Amino acid sequence: MSDLFKVEPTPPLAEALRPATLDEVIGQSHLLGPGKPLRLAFESGKPHSMILWGPPGVGKTTLARLTANAFDCEFIPLSAVFSGVKDIRAAMEQAQQNLAQGRHTILFVDEIHRFNKSQQDALLPYAESGLVTFIGATTENPSFEVNSALLSRAQVYVLQALTEDELKLLLARAQERVLSHLQFDEAAVDTLIGYADGDARRLLNLLEQIGSAIKASGVTQVTSEFLQNALTLNARRFDKGGDNFYDQISALHKSVRGSSPDGALYWLCRMLDGGADPMYLSRRIVRMAWEDIGLADPRAMQIANDAAATYERLGSPEGELALGQAVIYLAIAAKSNAGYNAFNQAMAFVRKDKSREVPVHLRNAPTKLMKELGYGHEYRYAHDEPHAYAAGETYLPDGIGDPGWYQPVPRGVESKIAEKMQFLKSLDDQANGKD
Repeated sequence: MSDLFKVEPTPPLAEALRPATLDEVIGQSHLLGPGKPLRLAFESGKPHSMILWGPPGVGKTTLARLTANAFDCEFIPLSAVFSGVKDIRAAMEQAQQNLAQGRHTILFVDEIHRFNKSQQDALLPYAESGLVTFIGATTENPSFEVNSALLSRAQVYVLQALTEDELKLLLARAQERVLSHLQFDEAAVDTLIGYADGDARRLLNLLEQIGSAIKASGVTQVTSEFLQNALTLNARRFDKGGDNFYDQISALHKSVRGSSPDGALYWLCRMLDGGADPMYLSRRIVRMAWEDIGLADPRAMQIANDAAATYERLGSPEGELALGQAVIYLAIAAKSNAGYNAFNQAMAFVRKDKSREVPVHLRNAPTKLMKELGYGHEYRYAHDEPHAYAAGETYLPDGIGDPGWYQPVPRGVESKIAEKMQFLKSLDDQANGKD
């Protein structure tokens, strides 16, 4: 007898439109196209352990479910956010029961990067024994977040954000199957696709919001203006502590180093728009000035520091303009990593070298005993010498010679520094009888 009082919940649009077959999947053609890795894996007749790595809303869970369907396996999903070793063991007991009934099990762990080492280790013996086929999903780089032992037993597949054309195809499918009453003008489609930002689930969730807003307003034609008023704007795809974060800060740094002001501005604005801490960005901008510009343009350090101080005083959004102008200046400034390289070489030398004594002529002599021992006796006061330079003097410990760590580049102010260093070397050569 049916339960007349039981009300089935309406599934979210993202669940209602979840692909039932591999051919219905939109996107990931580099993995699912004819002759591509995942397509071949499905056609092999035998499932294998894998890790699906990609941004949110690109089909990781869908592919895991399709794998279970394709190989007629039981599907046990776990979320690493809510599950622990106890849940893993319970899943393995269920897998053992499935095996006794002649059914293989696929264990799907969503957000596998959130499992700690012991939790990931708990999966190993079951994956190795073949009791389950393990499929993990992650938005983080698995080479950093997944134990090497588990990583070595799973094939990693990299999923990509959906393109604009793929999102438009998904929009058309949603309209055809569920939302035929919604009509979008061309500008509205572009706005909606922009908000989705490569995320299929976000697109479908936005469509649900639009559906509710349409019912409340009575609007029949969806325009871009209606969308901007009706939708809750979400931040762009961005993870303040994840792989995407470090990819973007890397792109910002390399744009500055590559003298691309537009590229630097783009990545700075992407990170600000995505919620990155402007104070963190200001610190990185100061670091860029010292690492990639250095003494080729000393104004770069001043501008970077001034921008950081300006942001600290004004906050957002006013202070963000200072950061933007700082990255423009850094991008167009003369570039030099000579000081950066010299520092790294000197540090590397000191770390592996022995503890050398300070030469006697460089030591201070505040006491009578120290003077009697010759401390500072042969020191030459540079200001009393021609050109304020003690030609031929040495300032390194005995046995080091001339390491030549600092080699100025022929750009910006450093070209003048190089001329000065060459002149001083000529004075040394004269003093040492080498000319």
